[in-house]
Amino acid sequence: MLTYPQIDPVALSLGPLQIHWYGLMYLVGIGGAWYLASRRLKRFDPSWTSETLSDLVFWVALGVIAGGRLGYVLFYDLAAYLNDPSLVLQIWKGGMSFHGGLVGVLLAVLWFSHRHHKSFFQLMDFIAPLVPIGLGAGRIGNFINAELWGRATDVPWAMVFPTDPAQLARHPSQLYQFALEGVALFAILWIYSRKPRPTMAVSGLFGICYGVFRFIVEFVREPDAHLGYLAFGWLTMGQLLCIPMILVGAAMMWWAYRKEDARHETVS
Repeated sequence: MLTYPQIDPVALSLGPLQIHWYGLMYLVGIGGAWYLASRRLKRFDPSWTSETLSDLVFWVALGVIAGGRLGYVLFYDLAAYLNDPSLVLQIWKGGMSFHGGLVGVLLAVLWFSHRHHKSFFQLMDFIAPLVPIGLGAGRIGNFINAELWGRATDVPWAMVFPTDPAQLARHPSQLYQFALEGVALFAILWIYSRKPRPTMAVSGLFGICYGVFRFIVEFVREPDAHLGYLAFGWLTMGQLLCIPMILVGAAMMWWAYRKEDARHETVS
């Protein structure tokens, strides 16, 4: 068994102001995505300026934070937040939903694409390879917060998390998600998107890969205590929300390549 590294969730204290590692991970994700987007900006649209990109990053980040928080409230613990609405603002304690953040991003991109007369799916294909940076950073934040740990196990790399009332050796599922949703997903999408692809294909691949990776890790991740398993003794809320992602992603890739093949046949 490995020893959990005791890391203070507060990275820096300046009097009454506390800067949490969890919040810094969001800055890492946004900053990293911004940097890589700037490297691909001219290939995406030569007419776009750095100011346009900054505007896009701002609205997408807002969609991630607002959507992620509201998604967690609605999908995972609505009763607790209705009982104490002030908890909604305590983001530094964790409690963000990827699927809620995704909805927030979709709405932000839909508005931005209309404002800048750009195809919605062209923008999503541009953004998709950058998302894993934030996902990976967020999972490191979960690990530092000692939250969202895995199920009890006897594997040699199991850890006892200080926030676990039962003090059981558990899967460090946050690190599994960092490896899959962060590192692996970034590598797949970055390499795949280096060559021109049919519109929607990159976004579709993101939906498939994220959905599959998350679905797999949920088998070793402890379900939320107040939700438990939703069906069959193993289906979790995370898995339930990933099923439509996988199906829609597969449909998007099929449709993207079908349209591309039809276009080539018309040209020839």
